[in-house]
Amino acid sequence: MDLTDLPGAVEASQRRRPPRRGRTVLVLTVALAVAVLGAVLAWSTLGPVVARLTASDDYDGTGTGTVDVRIVQGDTGRAIGERLQEADVVKSAAAFVRAAAEEPRSSGIQPGTYRLRHQMSAASAVALLLDPGSRQTTRLTVPEGLTVAQVLDVVSKQTPIPREELEAALQDPALGLPPAANGQAEGFLFPSTYEVEPDSTGLEVLQKMVQQSTAVLAQLQVPPERVREVVIRASLVEKEARSPEDMARVATVLENRLARGMRLELDSTVNYASGGEKITTTQEQRDSDSPYNTYKITGLPAGPIANPGEAALRAVLQPEPGPWLFFVTVNPDTGETRFTDSYDEHLRNVEEFRRWLRAQES
Repeated sequence: MDLTDLPGAVEASQRRRPPRRGRTVLVLTVALAVAVLGAVLAWSTLGPVVARLTASDDYDGTGTGTVDVRIVQGDTGRAIGERLQEADVVKSAAAFVRAAAEEPRSSGIQPGTYRLRHQMSAASAVALLLDPGSRQTTRLTVPEGLTVAQVLDVVSKQTPIPREELEAALQDPALGLPPAANGQAEGFLFPSTYEVEPDSTGLEVLQKMVQQSTAVLAQLQVPPERVREVVIRASLVEKEARSPEDMARVATVLENRLARGMRLELDSTVNYASGGEKITTTQEQRDSDSPYNTYKITGLPAGPIANPGEAALRAVLQPEPGPWLFFVTVNPDTGETRFTDSYDEHLRNVEEFRRWLRAQES
């Protein structure tokens, strides 16, 4: 029997049908709200991470303003990058490391103080570090054979450091003179080329020279008990030899005369005592009672008379074997120096030197 034929059945069937359209809309609305809420929550967590991953870690352009950054001996590329990042020269150390890796010359970046700019691209920073014009470091060159007073003159002329500051540094115990110096810097301010930073003090500059002197003496394996003697002899060789080739022979003459108890009779020591600078000395100067006057004293002078270089030190440690007792530079213009063990021959050589002197006066 088909109940749908009955009016009551039809009516009951119609009442049991669900309102499908309204329920679907409700479900979709709830689902959409859940999705939106999930997306918001996800972005609040992942958004900063994505931003960091997609943002550049490098500045653009060549930067603005100026800033000085000091690169220290031994700094790695990462260390340099961190210094630059700290000074806001580059945006990140990582960007600098990448830029340096792409520039083959970056391995040649030298220690020193560089004038750079704020917020530069890493590549621009690398380029400036390789530009000699960016270096604010002063190259100080101290020649061999200068006295302490002359060294101070050179430093004060080549750097902004006042001479008065340098003189005060000589009296500072922190200078670091070795025991062999007897508290005097003469002979222990090593001649070389030094890097002087813009903020270097007089004490720091002179400390470098003393440290270099100590390092070279150690490298040459000079025993502590011989340091003073070797430095004194080397200072004499430095002042008397007219060429590096003559140094070992001059050292031999000193050794031979000292071994025989002969006075050294060096004009260089007399000039040091009197403050003279000529290649000859007067009888009055040679009659002085100075402990540096080797015309009157037997043995070495009281101390070094200059700051010797490595070649002079080596000459003292490795003198050229020979019988020579006398030497004289017969032509200061050419540096020609003659060595002999004959006093008569020496007198003839001295006469030739005097002829050179007379030629200069005419």
